[in-house]
Amino acid sequence: MDRRRLVPLLFLFLLAFALAGAQEAKKPVDLDALDRYVAKAVKDWNVPGLALAIVKDDSVVFAKGYGLREIGKPDLVDTHTLFAIASLSKAFTVAALGRMVDQGKLRWNDKVTDYVPYFQMYDPYVTREMTVRDLLCHRSGLNTFAGDLIWYGTNYDRREVIRRIRFVKPRYSFRANYGYQNIMVLTAGEVLQSVSGKSWDEYTRDSLFAPLGMTESNTSVRYLAQSADVATPHTMHRGTLVTIPYRNVDNIGSAAAINSSVSDLAKWMRMWLRDDASPGVKLLSDATKFDIWSPQTILPLSPRGSKNVPSRHFSAAGLGWFMNDYLGRKMLNHSGGMDGMISRIALVPEEHMGLILLTNSINGVTTPLMYKILDAYLGGAERDWSSEQLAMSASGDSAAAAADRVQDAGRVKNTKPSLPLLAYTGTYRSEMYGNVIVDMEKGALTVRFVPTETYVGDLTHWHYDTFRIELRDKTLPPGMVTFVIGASGKPTEMKVVIPNPDFDFSELELKRVD
Repeated sequence: MDRRRLVPLLFLFLLAFALAGAQEAKKPVDLDALDRYVAKAVKDWNVPGLALAIVKDDSVVFAKGYGLREIGKPDLVDTHTLFAIASLSKAFTVAALGRMVDQGKLRWNDKVTDYVPYFQMYDPYVTREMTVRDLLCHRSGLNTFAGDLIWYGTNYDRREVIRRIRFVKPRYSFRANYGYQNIMVLTAGEVLQSVSGKSWDEYTRDSLFAPLGMTESNTSVRYLAQSADVATPHTMHRGTLVTIPYRNVDNIGSAAAINSSVSDLAKWMRMWLRDDASPGVKLLSDATKFDIWSPQTILPLSPRGSKNVPSRHFSAAGLGWFMNDYLGRKMLNHSGGMDGMISRIALVPEEHMGLILLTNSINGVTTPLMYKILDAYLGGAERDWSSEQLAMSASGDSAAAAADRVQDAGRVKNTKPSLPLLAYTGTYRSEMYGNVIVDMEKGALTVRFVPTETYVGDLTHWHYDTFRIELRDKTLPPGMVTFVIGASGKPTEMKVVIPNPDFDFSELELKRVD
């Protein structure tokens, strides 16, 4: 055959093959099958309630509630049920600041102290050099969740929470490593107030919720009493699923305080997926979105994670969003966790699609469901993400139980405290956090974390000068308290260890002051 004829024929063949492949990838998503899959996952993961919305090409193509708002009661979750979305609030703060950038009132690289004069880090150099951009991409030098005990359920207001961050010691050099931060984003909310003249709550309500028609959303737990359609938080306590009350987290505001529904959040996703040429409400310019969605802090990939998601080749923090590649597309995502609730959002701008998942219990179901939905829209291989992740979760539970057994085996029996119980009572102070009081109650020791009203713990002797602590608050597991006996023969310090993924009690550095 003449080679001059072979080349165009080969080109046509390859073009037809590519078009056939693209058509196969773009085949209609079986939403009924996805619906069944989600319903089964909710049951398998023992999730009380879940709400899901999917948007595609500026339309809501699927929205549904599953399960109960509260166990033991008949009220069902629907698309208007309110959940605490926790850290999904961060993207709202970034959008608000992005509007200030678009209006020429702010630059991402402005110094924080120009807007929040009382802001101060442990290192004066970091205080002086910290920019608004730094606040939003988790490179402050602080460890992940560092300082969160300052705000979590405490009686400190936003200004006092920020003021106390100066006592938190850095884990890394400034801008050298990733460390997820809530208090930095709280500070960004105070920058917004300085620039806009409105509080974060007011600006979010008036300039984000209102133009998008997000009439169900709010920025405070106080507003939940005004709604009849609210999900109740749940957690596992001593092996049983129980309800827990909403915690007032207004003092962390711009980092984690929004309550919303999938109905409202679908409107939010559609706004992010619109470009300058699209119809509909656009709160941000394409140029500002590009900045927000650009990698700022590189996140390491683990061999285990790469094996589980082999099409992911990079991961990074942008401004209020995380990003990675998945099946050849760039994905923006974020998760949120609050007492008894987990949320997840994911956007794929190239495909003009996004999803939102809200649940009312602490569980890992949102991650496998996210990937299952993404696979359906991006042409991924058939994979039972839920079963795989459920097995991994069970393995993690087994490992935790094994660690408990090791701790129990290490207990030295037939010991007693060095001192009479009354000698351990007194006030122990953390410069970062405040006072913790050890007292006697009905012949036993108790611990009261003064700034956090619900953190009252009962101490039972473990061995030597170490006591087991069990908080009456059901959101944390048991832990250990060890008293350090000084040269005077009296306790001079108490060390608290409560194993959990969110709070580092060793940051407290509790020294006896009376």
